Amino acid sequence: MSATIVPLPSAASSVEEGKFADLALRGGRVHCLDLDATVFEAIAVRAGRIVATGSDADIAAFLGPATEVVELAGRAVLPGINDAHLHAVWMGARWPKTLFEEGGGEGAHGKLLSNAEERKQAILKAWSVMASLGITSYTEPGIGPGEDDGETGCFGTPVLETYLELAGTAAQTARVTLLRLFGILDGPSDFASMRRSIDVEVRAADPNWLAIPGVKIFADGIPPMRNAWLRDPYPGGGHGGLMTGSGDDAERLADFTAMVELAHARRLQVAVHATGDRTIEEFIAIVERLGGADGLRHYVIHGDLVTPEQLARMKQAGMGLALQPLIADLTRDWMAQAVGPATAARAWPLHLMLAKGMRVVLSSDAPVTSPDWRRSIASAASQLEAQGVAVGGEILTELLRMYTAIPADQDGALDWKGTIEVGKVADLCVLDRDPYMTGARNFSDIEVDLTIVDGRTVFDRLA
Repeated sequence: MSATIVPLPSAASSVEEGKFADLALRGGRVHCLDLDATVFEAIAVRAGRIVATGSDADIAAFLGPATEVVELAGRAVLPGINDAHLHAVWMGARWPKTLFEEGGGEGAHGKLLSNAEERKQAILKAWSVMASLGITSYTEPGIGPGEDDGETGCFGTPVLETYLELAGTAAQTARVTLLRLFGILDGPSDFASMRRSIDVEVRAADPNWLAIPGVKIFADGIPPMRNAWLRDPYPGGGHGGLMTGSGDDAERLADFTAMVELAHARRLQVAVHATGDRTIEEFIAIVERLGGADGLRHYVIHGDLVTPEQLARMKQAGMGLALQPLIADLTRDWMAQAVGPATAARAWPLHLMLAKGMRVVLSSDAPVTSPDWRRSIASAASQLEAQGVAVGGEILTELLRMYTAIPADQDGALDWKGTIEVGKVADLCVLDRDPYMTGARNFSDIEVDLTIVDGRTVFDRLA
């Protein structure tokens, strides 16, 4: 769908006497990233919420003597970026190193965080980095008792306590969706451990700032390590297997099934690290037997070797996927070596996901790779072109929605964030130029000028 200017004649009529905007942005290209790809010139914000959108004239009635006015001068505004798979505490503890780039090749080994102050500083560092990138929401994918004895100190229950202490304070500059973890990060988990801890009450926080809607399960490994569970054998033998439970494939599958069923019964979202086609198949089958996701938005993380037939069934069951385009770029050669060129050529079928109308989010998995969403979108565009898709304005809108509106939907929060619409939170990302003029392949050239969270400027590149 092409972007068009849509006037809002009634915008000014909604202003109340004496209720001027705290903040206004005008004279730009405001990409709402709603289903109609609406574009406005200006926005007015009051008390952290968008109160008007439209032309500069439409919002004029909202401007008072104390209104802060940002002159966009043709710059673009997007909804705040939502990275749906980002290990913020781990990233903050390691920054600026990543696993694949920037000299950070070591894995998740060695103690990084030993006390509450170090945990707090890691989170604050991560929030600072995210603010500089226009990221206003993210999913912290796996914090909990399974990592209480973990060697890095980045994923255990004490991290959750630090998040709870910071939630809703002035220090918080990004909204957090946190998934609980009952096993080891990138390692084994079992039904008994989940059952023992899943009903332990977690102290409540304002879900607009810290939401804990579900659980993460590491079901298998990754194809380059030959521990993703495949239908067909790897070259040289072996199928990989599940990381859940112990024993043979049937026993491990029984544990995995019980874990998904328990979380579903508790009305929790289930996010499963699943890269092999056999693992993905079994997760889909479990959800199908449960009658579908039932509004819980269960999803596959990574989904490297998902098949076209599985995609159709996932959509029917109300399931989604969280992809990482930069990881696909960085590991494509390893994938081919592990599973063979023919199987590798079918990996990460983003073009099929788009064609089938799947609920797909793009994400970084930082600090595995860079948290820079601009690079992820450029990678996704390159992959789509290699898959025969022409990346024009319509596809660019879809890619941007995969970093804004669709992750908000995955969070169960699309009614209050994820697009630029009256009544939603004023989480905004101001770019130095219009991305529709730049093109997705050149996204890395775009600068983030301003990041606004809840109507508050948390990053200003030009300050």
